[in-house]
Amino acid sequence: MRPRSGPTLEHRVLAERLRALRERADVSLRSAAAALGAHPVTVRRIERAETGLDAGQVHLLLRHYGVGATETDRILARLANANRPGWWHPWREVMEPWQQDVIGMESSAGLVRTWHPALVPELLRTEEYAAAVLAELEPGTTADERRQRVELLAERQRRLAERGATLWALLPEAALHTRVGGPEVTAGQRAALHAAARRPGITLQIVPLTQPPHPLTGLPPLHLLRVPAPEIGDWAILETPGVRVEVFDEPHIVSTYQMRLDEACALAPPPGVLPTVTT
Repeated sequence: MRPRSGPTLEHRVLAERLRALRERADVSLRSAAAALGAHPVTVRRIERAETGLDAGQVHLLLRHYGVGATETDRILARLANANRPGWWHPWREVMEPWQQDVIGMESSAGLVRTWHPALVPELLRTEEYAAAVLAELEPGTTADERRQRVELLAERQRRLAERGATLWALLPEAALHTRVGGPEVTAGQRAALHAAARRPGITLQIVPLTQPPHPLTGLPPLHLLRVPAPEIGDWAILETPGVRVEVFDEPHIVSTYQMRLDEACALAPPPGVLPTVTT
């Protein structure tokens, strides 16, 4: 697991492109660093998107790699676009550093798979349910902070639907029985889930109360993100609210969580089969 500092997907794609161009030109890290007047570690961090991409440095590297003017202009234009503030910028004051990184990736994902062991997953929550969860699980937050975080969630949901991304959610039936924010809020959330199950692009599976333990039993909230960029592999986010969030991009770790989620989904009833809850 690498530490995250908030680079966007476009920054990661450009960083990977710089690495590929250096290797294609048969230029060593030491030689690239000398062109910048920097240490080889600096070039390595640039190529891993662990530091910001400075247009002047990128231009120097591209010239050192013998990249033509047309491709150089294209890369620098993409960098200028990537350096603009993300759409989530207005909510940055109520976001944790890891959220900026994950939401940046989520904003480009074509597929989001999510599991929650006890509650309705975030991307399927109504605003009332989301506000109630924050009030009950994070009582130290102010009303204004909760309002802003609910606004941010609603915008994430809107953008996910707007670009036609696929959302595949798995949750236990117990989540439908957990009273969050009172009977009206809970009932509204159940109704929203039934409506979501009928929408294109949403796959919703519910693990029955009577089902034996499955590969995700006991696992904290899990999110898998896949973006339509061959340079960038899938991500796995393991979230323990109030304790820690772990973000993985190592293929062997991500594939382990993917297999566990696949197995749990295979054991659950088919998508769209939602139990009727009247309590």
